[in-house]
Amino acid sequence: MQDFDEVIGCFANYDPQALPVKDAQQIIRRLITPLDAMETVPLKSALDRILACEIVSPIDVPAHDNSAMDGYAFRGADLLTNEETELAIIGTSYAGHPYNGVVGNGECVAIMTGAVMPEGCDTVVPQELTQATHTQIRIPVDVIQPGANRRFKGEDLRQGQVALCKGKILRPADLGLLASLGVAKVPVNRRLRVAFFSTGDELRSVGETLAPGCVYDSNRYTLHGMLTRLGCDVIDLGVVRDDPDALKAALRQACENVDAIVTSGGVSVGAADYTRQVIAELGQVAFWKINMRPGRPLAFGHIDSNGHRATLFGLPGNPVAVMISFYFFARDALLRMMGAQVMPLPLLRVPSSTAIRKKPGRTEYQRAKLSVDSHGRPVVAITGAQGSGILRSMSEADCIIVLDHDSGDVAAGDDVSVIQFEGLL
Repeated sequence: MQDFDEVIGCFANYDPQALPVKDAQQIIRRLITPLDAMETVPLKSALDRILACEIVSPIDVPAHDNSAMDGYAFRGADLLTNEETELAIIGTSYAGHPYNGVVGNGECVAIMTGAVMPEGCDTVVPQELTQATHTQIRIPVDVIQPGANRRFKGEDLRQGQVALCKGKILRPADLGLLASLGVAKVPVNRRLRVAFFSTGDELRSVGETLAPGCVYDSNRYTLHGMLTRLGCDVIDLGVVRDDPDALKAALRQACENVDAIVTSGGVSVGAADYTRQVIAELGQVAFWKINMRPGRPLAFGHIDSNGHRATLFGLPGNPVAVMISFYFFARDALLRMMGAQVMPLPLLRVPSSTAIRKKPGRTEYQRAKLSVDSHGRPVVAITGAQGSGILRSMSEADCIIVLDHDSGDVAAGDDVSVIQFEGLL
């Protein structure tokens, strides 16, 4: 990490108890250091991994000029402009079994999709546009232009061209691209090791009996899902009770074995909220409150223990606040730590079907669902009550409405910014 004081000093009116969302996101980005560790995995194991170095194509793709469809290959100069073109069929070019002769004037070769273009040919006419016998074809006037349906050598990738850039998160199409280059082993960044736990004496694990005043710990399951989908190696440390010594022990244990730690609960102003205090004792805290809703209490910093350092995200305890805080702060940071190319989440502008109340001076994230109106136009509506403990509203949502720091109330029909969950992995 860079020096905390140096980074924080770049922000005017810095207030760790009331930080605007954009400032908090910038501070996190500047303090994050990508991992410098890679490994090589088989191609089939590379899905969703992050490419550790650029891949340069060792070959031309395709390796030869070839046909884009089933038909007949011939010289485009043979096409007549005022009457049918007649060509003699002298052979066949199959995919994997090319025609080895030379095609002359007035001649053609039957050709299959992907087959190498015979020497002398530059045009393919689809078979359905011809009248053919066993020995010749007739091509009507103006059904094909010279050069049509020919794929050129290297038109996908040239030998020596960069095929995939360092930091690319490998998707199915990328695996296919690598396979087309003959790449069997892929250099990828090591998976990020992340420990997570919940804090609170009131929390019970699934399967335990609920005592009066207790609740089941949903946050660990939510965090497990989000971290797993992000591609992290996760370590579940369970529930840590409301006790400074227990919290210190958990953080130290995690720090010595992982790259990052994510906690939920214990960062607000309650008498039993120790996380911020303990982080400051074991490391450094950059901030602990953000002007946002939900998710105002959010601590970011690092923990040091026995020569090890781990980045720490102290998320709020309310279930929806945990997800919002993770998606808009921790997700970006963890991807950057993995060495991924991270692009801003795409914002759609969509009319709100209902009015939304909003106070200027904080960023708000509203759970919502996209649909279409009676005219087939996209609209968005919030999913009922927006309390930070109402997890059902998050389950029913398929997007988030982002209301900026300075914006106020939204009237029905006003355009709002929307981020779809699909873009959040």
